Amino acid sequence: MASCAGPLIVIGGHEDKEGDKAILQEVAARLDGGKLVIATVASHEPEGYFDAYQKAFAALGVTDLVELYVNDRDETRSPKNLDLLRDAAGIFFTGGDQLRISSQIGDTPIEEMVRAIHDSGGVVAGTSAGASVMSETMLVRGSSAESHRIGDLHMAPGLGLIRDVIIDQHFAERGRIGRLLGGVAQNPRVLGIGIDEDTAIVIDGDTFKVVGAGAVYVVDGSTVSHSNIAEAGRQEALSMFGVSLHVLSSGDQFKLSSRRPCARDPST
Repeated sequence: MASCAGPLIVIGGHEDKEGDKAILQEVAARLDGGKLVIATVASHEPEGYFDAYQKAFAALGVTDLVELYVNDRDETRSPKNLDLLRDAAGIFFTGGDQLRISSQIGDTPIEEMVRAIHDSGGVVAGTSAGASVMSETMLVRGSSAESHRIGDLHMAPGLGLIRDVIIDQHFAERGRIGRLLGGVAQNPRVLGIGIDEDTAIVIDGDTFKVVGAGAVYVVDGSTVSHSNIAEAGRQEALSMFGVSLHVLSSGDQFKLSSRRPCARDPST
């Protein structure tokens, strides 16, 4: 990730829009008064998403908001849609279906402009599906609230704004530890990051900090000594020895290159 690149704010879903809005405050602060594009691309029925964010951000002093939505890939070349992204200080991907984001805007002029915003120091935020799509490889489907079965995981290319991680959302609420372990078992090179609802990681360069009410789970497979991922049948449960797990809460930080957490300073 280039040193001049802007922050990524990766949200586990259902972020607070009516109380102290800690996560949306973080987005607002990074905009520095600039324009925010609310991308509702992930939803098949986007009505209502923009209105909810417009109201929430207005209470935080962010009034220059526009909505970006495309029905199909042809619309990613529309001058009207591309103009929405010009001079944007940030873009916020809402929830829905992460595969819809990647399949609709991947390798299009809109994706190029999203990257340009990020590379020039702008903020890119995403919640729920908009969180999963940030990584190079994204989780698309897999069972929740049960032990992982070898064949029960579907992944696909994401936008690749952050590399060497896979991200899951609604994490504790939907019992997704099994499928995140499955993703890491398939590729121990990547870190698995599970983010609870109303919780976010704010990535600046090589480090992220946790913001919000819940926890962030980091699964590190670099120390794994055994896994049955390659030999077991599709319906067999995952077996994996020696995996490392970190659990972080608000204020905690994590350095991605060294794979080491850092507790918050209690005096701050």
